[in-house]
Amino acid sequence: MSVFSKFLQNPLMRRNAIILASSMVFAYWSSLKIMNYRNKRLAHKQKNDHSVLFKKKQEKKDKIAVDRHFFKNLKRLLKIVIPNWFSAETAYLLLVAVSLIARTYADVFMIMIGTSIESTIISGNLNGLITHLAKYVSAMPFISLVNNSLKYGIDELKLRFRTRLTKYLYSKYLKNLTYYKMNNLDNRIANADQLLTQDVERFCNSLTELYSNLSKPILDVGIYSVKLTAAIGAQGPAIMLFYLAISGVFLTMLRKPVANMTVKEQQNEGEFRHMNSRLITNSEEVAFYQGHKREEINLMNSYNRLETHLRNFITFRFSMGFIDNIIAKYFATFIGYNVVSMPFMKPNNPLAKFDHSQRLESYYTSGRMLVKLAEALGRISLAGREMTRLAGFTERVTQIINVIDDLNRGHYKRTMVKGEQSEEKNQENLDLKPNSGKIIYQDNIIKFDKVPLVTPNGDLLIKELSFEVKSGMNVLVCGPNGCGKSSLFRTLGELWPLFGGSVIKPEKGKLFYIPQKPYMTIGTLRDQVIYPDTVDDMRHRNITDKDLEKLLDIVKLSYLLEREGGWNSIQDWIDVLSGGEKQRIAMARLFYQRPQFAILDECTSAVSVDVEGNMYEYCKSVDITLFTVSHRKSLWKYHDYYLRMDGRGNFEFQPIDKDTEEFGS
Repeated sequence: MSVFSKFLQNPLMRRNAIILASSMVFAYWSSLKIMNYRNKRLAHKQKNDHSVLFKKKQEKKDKIAVDRHFFKNLKRLLKIVIPNWFSAETAYLLLVAVSLIARTYADVFMIMIGTSIESTIISGNLNGLITHLAKYVSAMPFISLVNNSLKYGIDELKLRFRTRLTKYLYSKYLKNLTYYKMNNLDNRIANADQLLTQDVERFCNSLTELYSNLSKPILDVGIYSVKLTAAIGAQGPAIMLFYLAISGVFLTMLRKPVANMTVKEQQNEGEFRHMNSRLITNSEEVAFYQGHKREEINLMNSYNRLETHLRNFITFRFSMGFIDNIIAKYFATFIGYNVVSMPFMKPNNPLAKFDHSQRLESYYTSGRMLVKLAEALGRISLAGREMTRLAGFTERVTQIINVIDDLNRGHYKRTMVKGEQSEEKNQENLDLKPNSGKIIYQDNIIKFDKVPLVTPNGDLLIKELSFEVKSGMNVLVCGPNGCGKSSLFRTLGELWPLFGGSVIKPEKGKLFYIPQKPYMTIGTLRDQVIYPDTVDDMRHRNITDKDLEKLLDIVKLSYLLEREGGWNSIQDWIDVLSGGEKQRIAMARLFYQRPQFAILDECTSAVSVDVEGNMYEYCKSVDITLFTVSHRKSLWKYHDYYLRMDGRGNFEFQPIDKDTEEFGS
């Protein structure tokens, strides 16, 4: 340590060291001050922004860091992406590990052969130069193979991890109507699309890169430590490893904010993406209202939040990069120079018996290995930065898995903004709990027995709803907006939880729901009629295209086959078909499915009265029992009973006669 001690004894060097340390502390402190100032300005500017307040209520208050919680979540995700020891993922992990080991030995070989080539050039040894150059050339194919095998293994790991995790998430997301519940009942996940796509990809990329970026430096440290111990003794590598431990702890403490900032970055990106998606989805309505100025304000507010956070992140990364470079790169090299000089500066120098060229070759060999060791130690220190960022992605992916698991168990949570009654308080006051009711499956009957009609927010619409409908009893549901008509059907379709009582109903496949705006799927004209069945399902039911043509004829859409080019025509059906055509396609779907009960929610509002009458008559002829929501008085004659809700918690279920037809809906 003589060089280091003399360095500290030099007043100029001491002063420079103090200035350097002070500048590092000041850079980190100033970045935090700038970030806090910007955040305060943003909060003051947007204190009245409802969406920001709502978002803040949802933000996780716990700090995200590389801790026990992170490793627990990471272990859980690793079991998904690496299902067992004999999976293909394990094989590629081994390929990457072997490639990393081979690459480290290739680096050692390149150091040795490079030093030998330079030594022969300096000494003028032509035969030795030719021999070493031949070794160098012969090693080229192997080194190239190792490098590209490493790249291939890393890329394949990223893809396989993403495939495993994506399939796992979608198998749960598309199970038990979880996709609906996440977007309509539970609001913990604001942007499920981003989590399922972008965040999953970034997690898998970050995990794979951390594995490769951390494995090689660790291997390098082990191999170069052994080589250097043989060359200059164990004291040199020990000093470097001690420096690694000290710098690693120091840098990890400074990087703590990175995980939270990564999570917030993804949340802001998701919000901005969602705002753009809303504008695309509702572009026609916005255009009619001439609302582009208001939408621009919303979009720019969202982007400004993203911009402010990204600029804070850039400032923080600048400060951390300044400190990282000094500690993990340049100061590590400074320590390395001190270590490599130790054998040469000792009073009893063991290299004194060597001539100048031998000492020079020994210095170059040990020096280059030490540089590689210092670089490896620096990469290990910097790997903490990647691990902290991985902690953010791990938290995001684990969050959606936890929410999906909760929803599959029938548990959901909703967070309210200030001023709204919380779900828990509402349910506590009413003594109602989600999924506390009982569903009994039975054919040809729908019966509600003392069922509370409650929204997911906890708003009580009807305290106890009771009625019974058997096959053949067509029911017209009426009442003012907000009285509970849609809530009734969502409860019947098991989209909303049951808060008590019991419901007797056929299985889901024997109930068919048609909304006012029918969904048009991606695919052919045939796919629109048979949805959600596939062509194979249709053939399994022994239904042909001729049968489908008859259904189109019933709903007066036979002309579509000629206009659109046949059953196999693929179009953007949402835009190609008019509102009335889409509603009639939905009725053709109903006739194709032939369920026991059909729920028609204003689904013929854009259809002429005569075509509407034909479709209702056909339903009666094929024994499809109807639950209809409609404000058209002309439909009362096709129904036997009415269920009227007044919007104040009362309901009435009675047969339809001439007197009731008079007052309609």
